Amino acid sequence: MLILANGRVLNEQGELMEAHVWVEDGVIRRITDVKAELPDGAQVIDVKGKFVSAGFIDMHVHLREPGFEHKETIATGSHSAARGGFTTIACMPNTKPVIDTADTVELIKQKAKEEGIVKVLPYGSITKNELGRELTDFEALKEAGVVGFTDDGVGVQTAQMMKDAMARAHALGMPIIAHCEDESLVVGAPVNEGPFAKKHGLKGIPNESEAIHVGRDILLAEATGVHYHVCHVSTEQSIRLIRQAKQLGINVTAEVCPHHLLLSDEDIPGLDANWKMNPPLRSPRDVEACIAALEDGTIDILVTDHAPHSAEEKARGMQLAPFGIVGLETAFPLMYTKFVETGKWTLDMLIKRMTSIPAATFGLNTGRLEEGAPADLAVLDLDTEREVSPEEFLTKGRNTPFTGWKLKGWNVMTIVDGSVVWSDSVQ
Repeated sequence: MLILANGRVLNEQGELMEAHVWVEDGVIRRITDVKAELPDGAQVIDVKGKFVSAGFIDMHVHLREPGFEHKETIATGSHSAARGGFTTIACMPNTKPVIDTADTVELIKQKAKEEGIVKVLPYGSITKNELGRELTDFEALKEAGVVGFTDDGVGVQTAQMMKDAMARAHALGMPIIAHCEDESLVVGAPVNEGPFAKKHGLKGIPNESEAIHVGRDILLAEATGVHYHVCHVSTEQSIRLIRQAKQLGINVTAEVCPHHLLLSDEDIPGLDANWKMNPPLRSPRDVEACIAALEDGTIDILVTDHAPHSAEEKARGMQLAPFGIVGLETAFPLMYTKFVETGKWTLDMLIKRMTSIPAATFGLNTGRLEEGAPADLAVLDLDTEREVSPEEFLTKGRNTPFTGWKLKGWNVMTIVDGSVVWSDSVQ
């Protein structure tokens, strides 16, 4: 038996209370107050008032393996996740080969079992090789263990292909997870359409490139009945459409990334490609719309869209460098410091959007700090302030715009199925 003693947890009212968390056989057995007598023979870890949460769930991660191991591997990505307090991550299929066959799914699962330290859930691609021309074998991919279908990295460009995909996914009781981007509006554009693009003579990515696909797919989801999940929402127009769809009872859910809640294109300091991601950083108005949508439930969950690249790739500059930033190790500290510490959000609100709500959205048996739930846990120091230092990251990627930010809320221990898989030696 493992006991996390003298911690703090959120009670049913969303308030912090002192507690011991008892773990046995990979399950949370008891949550008691700190007056409870601890049994002889138990492994007791005194967490000294630190906050104990259900482990975080990230339903949008790029682990790069197979094919791009110079950027990330399942081993390095899962260690990065554990350091950030994530105990379950879902990996996107834009690898090489693409995760479009049962054999590739099995490869991911085997690698995760051998080298990963958190739970890794693979997505299967919607179309073969993510080319948008032919649907994959959804039945075989489901049988192999995917948690949904997505061509993330590119949008499915034709409505008929997406409608066919939704119909097949719905028949299997599986979700469609959509990267929403009309390619005809974005070719050659590295940043948002706005003052920054204009100042630097760059082609801009317009808001409507995202929203057009969101609107199209909502109509197709209504027609097919599928669970439709919108990736990395970034625009006010998309939010307006999702909000209306939810009001109409259409089965649509959505996610947002920390960077789209914290940064706008007005914050980009120059042509540093560590500020280049897709969707791009949008206008301050879009940022405010994203924050409001997460607060009112229009956007359901937080994800990182963790997208590591090598330093050499990012050094190619804003126009030529690949899109993407890393996010697993900074997500909670960013959100906690900028929204909870400032009193804008409750801790309970933030935790639910990183644990129980993603679990419910995707039908996962985790994300709960309660007796009988899997013992997937994060222990967080809410008080100590540290600086974001990319050279200390466990991910291979160093591509972040948050270097030097001073944050609180750092994870110090991660437990998966009752076993400590990562701990900070500087506790």
